[in-house]
Amino acid sequence: MLVKDCMTRHPIMISPETPAAEAQKIMAENQIRHLPVVGSGKRLLGLITRQRLSLKPDELGSLNIWEISRRLSAMTAKKIMLKAEHVQTIIPDKTVERAARIMTDHKVGCLPVLEDGIVVGILTETDLLKSFQTMLGLPADGVRVTVRMPGGVGIFKQVIVAISEEGWPILGLGSFPTRKQPGYWDSVFKIAGVNIDEVEAVINQVPNQEIVDIREVV
Repeated sequence: MLVKDCMTRHPIMISPETPAAEAQKIMAENQIRHLPVVGSGKRLLGLITRQRLSLKPDELGSLNIWEISRRLSAMTAKKIMLKAEHVQTIIPDKTVERAARIMTDHKVGCLPVLEDGIVVGILTETDLLKSFQTMLGLPADGVRVTVRMPGGVGIFKQVIVAISEEGWPILGLGSFPTRKQPGYWDSVFKIAGVNIDEVEAVINQVPNQEIVDIREVV
């Protein structure tokens, strides 16, 4: 899956002259945590986050509610935004796993998606979690089975062939290295139209593998 497959298209954007109080209202009303700040042609100038709208605790303690409101109303997006040169971004054709790596490495909650400097979307943590669910077939009912096997394509191919020969549709698939067992991989299959006993019977015919988890997901 690529960024363009799961990003939020046409995100809400604001201009650098937008008052901070209005930006705060937009984020609250739309239940979002990030606002790209754009100029002419939707070119990225910066990013507003909830943290950028927060007053420092030492300032907050010395102000009353009216002073806080007045302080916010005097600020614009341009004054408080994280400037574009400091914003982590990505292009639509990058993979979701690369996007996830950028977000975890830099500890950010979103990536504006750019084409030639123009904002075409935004990728958030929520978007990534939704893509993970889709890749593992969560929206559909079925049997979810985790098969542990040595690295290499041989046994994995045999499992795939065994499932395919039954005519069962694989709705989702994912693999990851087995923890504390070098050289082994756990592969997760989401299969529709079957029950647990049927899946166990077919996969157990494949040698040198172990079913480490199997459950119905509805």
